[in-house]
Amino acid sequence: MSAGGTEQVVTHVRRLIERRSLRPGDRLPAERDLAQQIGVSRPTVRAGLRALAAMGVVQSRHGSGTYIPAGPPTLGSEPLRFLAALHGFTGEEMYETRRILEVGAAGLAAERATPAQLAALAEDVASLFASMDDPQKFLVHDISFHRTLAAASGNQIVASIVEMVSALYYERRRQTASRASDRDMRDAAEMHQRIYRAVRSRDSDEARRAMHEHLVLASQHQSQEAGRRRSAAAVVPRARKTS
Repeated sequence: MSAGGTEQVVTHVRRLIERRSLRPGDRLPAERDLAQQIGVSRPTVRAGLRALAAMGVVQSRHGSGTYIPAGPPTLGSEPLRFLAALHGFTGEEMYETRRILEVGAAGLAAERATPAQLAALAEDVASLFASMDDPQKFLVHDISFHRTLAAASGNQIVASIVEMVSALYYERRRQTASRASDRDMRDAAEMHQRIYRAVRSRDSDEARRAMHEHLVLASQHQSQEAGRRRSAAAVVPRARKTS
């Protein structure tokens, strides 16, 4: 399965949306039909749909299929991607932005989350624990949890901005997610569980506190991960002496 094949799936769905062949609330064709239309394998279609789900373009409904989400449109992340490329956004800036947005969103979610949103959060937490042997799948459920929590804030502006930032974060993180340690993923799953329990209990102070601690911890883990990559890159085998 190649990254190019995944991009073919993403491009195909984007064109269907641009031509208005797919509208909010519509169900996508079955995986086998998409595979035939695009000329790729079904595993490649599934990988493409996971990427689209992480970007907020589609939602999977168990036993029903994959749908274009209904409701208000989300902000595209393309302008933010250009700014990131031009100005070199740092990882710390990304996490600082997320703390500004998501700590408040968690507090609002504790006050406003609907039963359906609580159920979706619970499902994502369970999926995080179930996918710790697959970092890419773990990342998709991680992003989904934060997206659902932002929507549960009941503030469409906050939810839209979190969607945009999440898409940029996902694009960056999917390149390095495979390097996450088991301990990092376990810590992240447990922090998501703590946030969910605070939201379910309608404890807005604890929800904000847990989200802040989660994002600080995640930032520290990724800084350590980057340090390990730099250390590994600095180890260059010595050339053999010739006589």
